[in-house]
Amino acid sequence: MKIKNAYKTFILLVAALTLYSCSDVENKESYTGRSEGPASKLNVLRDGVIVGDDLQFSMGATSIILGVDCDGDWTAEVTGGDWADVSNHAGYGYFDRNSYLRLNVVKNDGDARSATLTFKSGSITRTITLNQNGTGTDPGDTFPSSFATLENFKLGYNLGNTLDSWPVGSWWDPTEKSPTDWEQGWGQPITTPEIIGAIAERGFNVIRVPVTWGPHMDEEGNVDQAWMARVKEVVDMVLNAGCYCIVNVMHDTGASETAWLIANMDVYPTVSVRYKHLWTQIANTFKDYGDHLLFESFNEILYTNDNNGWTAPSAGDGAYEAIRKYHQDFVDAVRATGGNNEFRNLVINPYSAGNSQVVLDEMVVPQDKHSNHIMMSVHSYDPYNFCNDNGEWSILIFNEECTKEIDDVFNRVMKRSGDLGIPAFFGEFGAIDGKKDPAERVKYAKYMREKFIANGTTGLWWMGLIDRKTLVWEEDNVVKALFGE
Repeated sequence: MKIKNAYKTFILLVAALTLYSCSDVENKESYTGRSEGPASKLNVLRDGVIVGDDLQFSMGATSIILGVDCDGDWTAEVTGGDWADVSNHAGYGYFDRNSYLRLNVVKNDGDARSATLTFKSGSITRTITLNQNGTGTDPGDTFPSSFATLENFKLGYNLGNTLDSWPVGSWWDPTEKSPTDWEQGWGQPITTPEIIGAIAERGFNVIRVPVTWGPHMDEEGNVDQAWMARVKEVVDMVLNAGCYCIVNVMHDTGASETAWLIANMDVYPTVSVRYKHLWTQIANTFKDYGDHLLFESFNEILYTNDNNGWTAPSAGDGAYEAIRKYHQDFVDAVRATGGNNEFRNLVINPYSAGNSQVVLDEMVVPQDKHSNHIMMSVHSYDPYNFCNDNGEWSILIFNEECTKEIDDVFNRVMKRSGDLGIPAFFGEFGAIDGKKDPAERVKYAKYMREKFIANGTTGLWWMGLIDRKTLVWEEDNVVKALFGE
């Protein structure tokens, strides 16, 4: 079901901090390349690029690594606000390497603000203005920001294989099927308040309701009203249980001959019309709903509707341009319906909802008429060979190599989240190969919980855990690990 992109990035910044940060060095002579005397240069870099006169931050808390390219001893100081600080206030100069420090920024619940970060070495001074967005002053905006909303997310659950089911084959005659027949088409029971209540009572306060729309749309893109009514019933169940609800466009994308929403500029002009019309209908149906309802643009979009699409295209490919355009279509269509959709929090995701470096780098936040109401979702079934059944290549033991791969995922995602200025969460995750040793899957769940807490985010497990027909938690040890019980 989930195909892992074959990209691995090794994050060396922490190692760089340990090796080259000068604040903790006691034996200066052990460092080759140590520079003596006054500095002739002082540059501040981020990701190898010289920083300009200012750095812009979203309202959320974040940390970034800055390199100091200086051939003399230097100092660093933040003035004008206690909301930003640096990990070390002095460092050594080198001829052939950089020093490093971490710039920490706390969450802003108030107005926009600025501070000054000043580096000095000898007669050279380098000043950088730090700007952080505030909560905004849009008139009538009573919805919590995307940052505040994510803070209220505990753990989430995907109501998978339900409203997203799309059976095909000679055994399935869609002309004879009701909405609840479709709902049961992939083996799950009809959703009831009792099912939703059991999930909510266990502690999951975010329920994603994946919806596949294609088989319920006519040639003009109009959604069958009976289907829309059933989607609304399930959404109401989730909200009535006190949970956040995320509604999306599911298997209309992906590796299926029936998928129509394709990340391809050749088809974009035609598909865009259908896509915007779909979101206009969804948004109008729910325009009066409160802030606990979120919309997600689409799920795991690919540039083709076969398995070849799981390999992410190279940087600059037209697939990424198509995704950026679809995201803008999504935001524009929802906002245009007015009502509470004016400020509703919206969720976007990268190519394939993946977390490789290239798909994250190609993400662009769409323009929005209001600030701080967009968030990013990515999926992680990493390590793939542990989380999934991959035959002879399966990883059976959750070990340090597994935790290292997960660390790399979080480093990439959270860094890109900070760069984009929007919060990020994991819309799907899970060790979903039930044949693996339960004790090893518990280790995975515990580690993911640690990473969520450490990074100020959360995730939504991909279905399972509970038998929705009997309401028995069949994998309660995994659930306990997720909640730290």
